[in-house]
Amino acid sequence: MGAASSFKEPWTKVLATQRDQFDNLEKHTQWGIDFVEKYTKFVKERTEIELNYARQIRNLSKKYQPKKKEEDENKYTWCRAFHSTLNELNDYAGQHEVIAENMTSQIITELTRYAQELKTERKSHFHDGRKAQQQIEASWKQLESCKRKFERDCKEADRAQQYFEKLDADINVTKADVEKARQQAQMRHQMASDSKNEYSSYLQKFNQEQNEHYYTIIPNTFQKIQAMEEKRIERMGESLKTFAEVDRQILPIIGKCLDGITQVAESIEPKNDSSQVIESYKSGFEPPGDVEFEDYGQAMKRTVSETSLTNSRSDNKADRSGKGKSKTLWPFNKKSKTPKQSKEPLSHRFNDLMTSKPKMHCLRSFRRGGSNPEDFSHLPPEQRRKKLQAKIDDFNKDIQKEMDQRDALTKMKEVYIKNPQMGDPNSVDPRLAEIAQNIEKLQVEAQKFEGWLAEVEGRMPVKSDPPRRTSVLYETQNSTPPTTNNNNCAQDRESPDGSYTEEPSSEVQSKVQPETAESGDEFDDADEEMLPTIGTCKALYPFDGVNEGTISVTEGELLYVIEEDKGDGWTRVRRNEEEEGYVPTSYVEVFLDSNAKGAITYI
Repeated sequence: MGAASSFKEPWTKVLATQRDQFDNLEKHTQWGIDFVEKYTKFVKERTEIELNYARQIRNLSKKYQPKKKEEDENKYTWCRAFHSTLNELNDYAGQHEVIAENMTSQIITELTRYAQELKTERKSHFHDGRKAQQQIEASWKQLESCKRKFERDCKEADRAQQYFEKLDADINVTKADVEKARQQAQMRHQMASDSKNEYSSYLQKFNQEQNEHYYTIIPNTFQKIQAMEEKRIERMGESLKTFAEVDRQILPIIGKCLDGITQVAESIEPKNDSSQVIESYKSGFEPPGDVEFEDYGQAMKRTVSETSLTNSRSDNKADRSGKGKSKTLWPFNKKSKTPKQSKEPLSHRFNDLMTSKPKMHCLRSFRRGGSNPEDFSHLPPEQRRKKLQAKIDDFNKDIQKEMDQRDALTKMKEVYIKNPQMGDPNSVDPRLAEIAQNIEKLQVEAQKFEGWLAEVEGRMPVKSDPPRRTSVLYETQNSTPPTTNNNNCAQDRESPDGSYTEEPSSEVQSKVQPETAESGDEFDDADEEMLPTIGTCKALYPFDGVNEGTISVTEGELLYVIEEDKGDGWTRVRRNEEEEGYVPTSYVEVFLDSNAKGAITYI
């Protein structure tokens, strides 16, 4: 208990009686301040390590980020998981930056400021202690001086007394000399007495100052130094605790980052990715049919099945000259005719396939620096159709945005007209004109891509599942001869087998290459088979069918529905056996027959 209690005693009880301990305390407190600065430097180097680590992690994440947003890197789950991992890793690096920031603000800055305050306080305390020590030392010197004077005066008084006694005993000395010696001895005794009183007084004063020095001034100074040192030690403990808490605070966020990486890793779907590979590289070509037996015993005539590896140049048929009404060329028409395929030896087709050279793009491609053609004619039919459809969807979105802006500005103009104090209605007209031009340009571009898409869908082989219908924006494009479109060139034509030919589209051939009457009869017989009705509809608003393929209706008119809306906003109706066409779905109220929905056909 005695040893333990000594640690609780104040420094004054241990050090006040030892003058040299004052210097030891000064050295100890200076070492404590040096330790605070040393720890501050340690934390600063730790923050530099955290910042360098975070910087390296960010650079690593940035290095492996996709250079550009490519489709191939987003449709696969394992690619998306890796990109999410990079993002989580970037957040992980950010947490290490938070560690460095918090350590800088909560430890380094605070300890640096505290070290300066500690130096100032320590200097003040030791200055007071040094001053008190100098005062007590000066008092001690003064006491010694008084003591030495008293001693000297006492000795002088003794010598004067002895000299007087010697003269007084000598009979040969005159009486005057004896009296003088006696007065001299009395004076010396008086001086000794005065020195004694002075020495006694100053000794009493020194004892009081010494008692105050060792029991009041120095203890107070030591207590202040002790409190300063204990506060420094406590501050060091708080800094060490903060050092750990800064790391502990970001552990939940780091855990969330790691959980995010685990979740995206578990979200990888191998089967879905493998199906995406199939979808990406699906060409749309039909597999070759069975190879027929070639009889060399007879004439050298080779035949192959009509479902061979490639499709030959289509033979377009003209309308029968005897029929009175003209046929409308409409890209959504379900009764479009499939041209006959000519037979060609299989060996020739294999040779064409194996020896086909890379397609030479038209001059438009070279003007763009050798990039891919705008109509994606370098791709297989299925991939080209996807690309064209994506471009059309983008154009439709842009058109819708422009229309929304136009409607908003139109409403604003109406408000200005009704309330002129809110604004000038004419100030909206330039913006409306600009939007109208933008819509017209976007519609022209959309029509161009709709034409290419209609060409691709017309050339793709017929499959069990129906291809996608094109948008109504192509209706104005179809009224223009395709031969006037300068965006296509002869080299950009492609056939279903992936080779490229200079033949024009089948729609053009149906106009400019008439065939025999027998061929026309075959197609006209298919035209006469009308689609069955699947319900009725009532016109809610009048509609002027000025575009090709549409039909005019009046409000309240009842019509037959022969094709339901496929998502493009148009419904195909029939008035009688000779009049049918498309009307906007929003203009009619449709009543479908429950037993006739199965008769819906797709193109």
